[in-house]
Amino acid sequence: MAENTPAGSTTDGAIQVGGPQQPIDARVSAPASYDVADFPVPHGREEEWRFTPLERLRGLHDGTAEAKGGLRIEVSAPEGVTVETVDREDPRLGRAGKPVDRVAAQAYSSFEKASVISVPKDTVLTEPVRIAVHGEGGVAYGHQVIEVGNFAEALVVVDHTGDATLAANIEYVIGDGAKLTVVSVQDWDDEAVHVAQHTALVGRDATFKSVIVTFGGDLVRLHPRVIYGGPGGEAELYGLYFTDDGQHQEHRLFVDHDTPHCRSNVVYKGALQGQDAHAVWIGDVLIRAAAEGTDTYELNRNLVLTDGARVDSVPNLEIETGEIVGAGHASATGRFDDEQLFYLMARGITANEARRLVVRGFFAELVQQIGIPDVEERLLTKIEAELEASVG
Repeated sequence: MAENTPAGSTTDGAIQVGGPQQPIDARVSAPASYDVADFPVPHGREEEWRFTPLERLRGLHDGTAEAKGGLRIEVSAPEGVTVETVDREDPRLGRAGKPVDRVAAQAYSSFEKASVISVPKDTVLTEPVRIAVHGEGGVAYGHQVIEVGNFAEALVVVDHTGDATLAANIEYVIGDGAKLTVVSVQDWDDEAVHVAQHTALVGRDATFKSVIVTFGGDLVRLHPRVIYGGPGGEAELYGLYFTDDGQHQEHRLFVDHDTPHCRSNVVYKGALQGQDAHAVWIGDVLIRAAAEGTDTYELNRNLVLTDGARVDSVPNLEIETGEIVGAGHASATGRFDDEQLFYLMARGITANEARRLVVRGFFAELVQQIGIPDVEERLLTKIEAELEASVG
């Protein structure tokens, strides 16, 4: 794999790596807003929509998708955690940040009830909070808030399954000195569509870790965002995706370093196989003039297993101050390393098993970030099943 491919370059007709054409703040069609009317209907020519097949969004982007579906949400939480279903007027909604595109604004304007999960200050959870989101067909809009009080520690698993056309917003509000790890699994049925904005507000000296795992669905487009509420905040954003025949999986990240002495680290890895499998990764990091002492790095790596798959990987880094600790990014996309395969096969390992070992090793770093044995085992089993389809 060749890292740091020059901006705008294309290799092998199936892999594209490009850099920014204009400043990050200028590459959106409208300012952030809770009102869907503030966003124009996208046509696919806009920078933030140019990779997304709008016709597969089933009306989520143009206001024609009426909520008529079923979405079952079940929450299992340890003692001390408060789980509430609230009305739209609850003042805790929207604290992390506003919607930044039309689908997120549509979701905010359309949900009837929201879930608020609260971990009290100074509470250290020894068991994860588990949120099961199961689609039962049709269109649905959702909103969730997960707030962790000052100096509390929590691990949350959000598991998406079933069939739905879902637009949603998830807010993470992390108090000063708190630690929150969130694992979001997209294991939808083949026909599902899922578009969501994840917004994290990281407090002073707080730590936020996100692990996003995407397997299922016809189209999945996720927009993780990080905003810092005070100096000393840290954000680690990890992602793993396995894009199959005909699937579109898009992960668009934005880390807004507008506060001094904060840190971010982004690592996303994907594997693709099958005709018209399409993965998109956009990594935007903005270091504003006030954010002295910033330390940031982002990496995207993709492994193409078969012909007919396409990757668009676009790391963007904009720096407005020279007083930083470090900043960098890299993108790498390629096929199996022939030397790795030869090394394994020379030791008596079959070609198919050698390919499985390479892919397992490729994903191992990210799977280990989850830290929940049953979830890790499930994902490894899923990876094995996907590999069976590609290497037989």
